Amino acid sequence: MDAALGMLGVDVKGLKRMGVRQILLQILQFATVIATGLMMWKGLGLITNTESPIVVVLSGSMEPAFYRGDLLFLTNPSNTPYIVGDITVYKVPGADIPIVHRVIETHQTGPDPISQSLLTKGDNNYLDDLDLYNGMKWLERKHIVGKVSGFMPYVGYVTIAMNDFPQLKYAVLGGLGLLALLQREQ
Repeated sequence: MDAALGMLGVDVKGLKRMGVRQILLQILQFATVIATGLMMWKGLGLITNTESPIVVVLSGSMEPAFYRGDLLFLTNPSNTPYIVGDITVYKVPGADIPIVHRVIETHQTGPDPISQSLLTKGDNNYLDDLDLYNGMKWLERKHIVGKVSGFMPYVGYVTIAMNDFPQLKYAVLGGLGLLALLQREQ
């Protein structure tokens, strides 16, 4: 075990010299970093009015607009109706993964401008998304996670790699946790 930690550049004797108080301080600092990240995510969600302000494209159904691995930034304007051509991210009941597709048809369902039903389709697909709606004929506003407002190409490949190779995810997270605990302020 000491040899494995030595290969990672960890000073085991230095870790033993840190003492309980210093180790607890390192754990507290690590928890603070995690809590700050979560607060920033929730704050960004409040600002953009969406539960998930950033998503990664997981398939090629939106090529050539977006490619697998692109990072998308979402907003969900509360008083603005969606129009044909908007690229939306939606989740239907019974499906775990959100879908990024373009609105191809809208219908007003009430007097309110945001009371509408949507039909979507991937740019690279031949058919609309009716088969993806799990028995529904239209998407409702409650199914929409957000509207794409920007993107960064290929940045999301890290997420795809971590999902495709769970061992990589655990190795990276474990390494980051170990580094956070062993990092000492001088």
